[in-house]
Amino acid sequence: MLEVTSADRSAEDVAEPARPAWSGVAALSLSVFGLVTAEFLPPSVLTPLASGLDVSLGAAGQAVTATAVVGAFAALLVPVVTSRWDRRLVMLGLLMLLSVSNLMTAAAVNLPMLLAARVVLGVSLGGFWSMAAATTMRLVPMPVMPRAMSIVFTGVTVATVSAAPLGAYVGDLWGWRTAFLIAGLVGVLALAGLWATLPKLKPTAAAGLKDLLEVAIRPRAMVVLASVLVVISGHFAGFTYIRPVLEQVVRLDVAAISLVLLAFGCAGFIGNFVGAFLAERDPKLAIITGSGLMTVAMAGLVLLGAAPWLAAMALTLWGMAFAMLPVGFQAWMVTDVPDRPELAGGLLTAAFQVAIATGAVAGGLLVDRFGVLSASTYCGAAAAAGMCLVLALRRRRVAQAAACAA
Repeated sequence: MLEVTSADRSAEDVAEPARPAWSGVAALSLSVFGLVTAEFLPPSVLTPLASGLDVSLGAAGQAVTATAVVGAFAALLVPVVTSRWDRRLVMLGLLMLLSVSNLMTAAAVNLPMLLAARVVLGVSLGGFWSMAAATTMRLVPMPVMPRAMSIVFTGVTVATVSAAPLGAYVGDLWGWRTAFLIAGLVGVLALAGLWATLPKLKPTAAAGLKDLLEVAIRPRAMVVLASVLVVISGHFAGFTYIRPVLEQVVRLDVAAISLVLLAFGCAGFIGNFVGAFLAERDPKLAIITGSGLMTVAMAGLVLLGAAPWLAAMALTLWGMAFAMLPVGFQAWMVTDVPDRPELAGGLLTAAFQVAIATGAVAGGLLVDRFGVLSASTYCGAAAAAGMCLVLALRRRRVAQAAACAA
């Protein structure tokens, strides 16, 4: 799935390690677990958070937008600004910001304080994700790189499973602030793990904005980024406002909401493996399949969501479908832009964050004006559009390959 040659490494002036540093890889996995947990907490506690700060659901949902907007810029600029710094120190600094953000969020008493805390998270999230794959490349020999990346992505999967249901449960039991305090503790543990296990990593080849632009305007990279913007914006428009849907349309209590969100996350385990299986054959297959299943899930939720069991089934299918997408997009970008992994990773992360921000804004406007199901409708429409876009591109490339072979 993640094929990068030794020549591709040399483009970043990186020497291949003689032995894998599995402890460092595990620490990276714990770190992304902490990051994704912090990122996914607001949707699971959105209702009590909005009530506690005395703002509307749409306004509270902009906590997601603030993180995403700043994360997009951080993903682009952190690899460039820090290109001459020890990567270990950079990663440690970014994780320190994660803990600070969670503590600031727990202490917020109004919307500006909340948004400031989520801005700090955006810097941490965007910068860390932009360099995660390139850092992993420097910890293990190339033959075991796919295994190492699967370990790192395990942190994402576990966070997807646990963050939303545990956030909803803890928020109901002890308050939404406690949920962010616990997330802050996870960040501290991740920081300690990275400090203890990550070796010194000399700076890679210096990169500037010109290099970033050169990668960004490559046609193959532009297609990947456009696909991310379409599909991921739809997902986060729906997911950011899923709790109000479960409360107002499906009419579930907090315990049932936690179980449904747990099913959403557990289905992500299956989706992660299915996405990897498809991506090994063609990354676009993972995206086409995930987007198609997301379209079906949203249609079921919007049309039949008043029935609790059908709504639960739709969310479970949604969770499996979404988990295929990050694997597919990551594999697609690495396949098409293998020579500058940090810059390509920054662009991909920035596209994800822009899509998250776009989805959260669009979802908030739709929910406040047309009701909670309007965000889910937008999610289904965006997923269908993304599926058609990638399917058309894959058919064209297959036809071009056949013509060349003939």
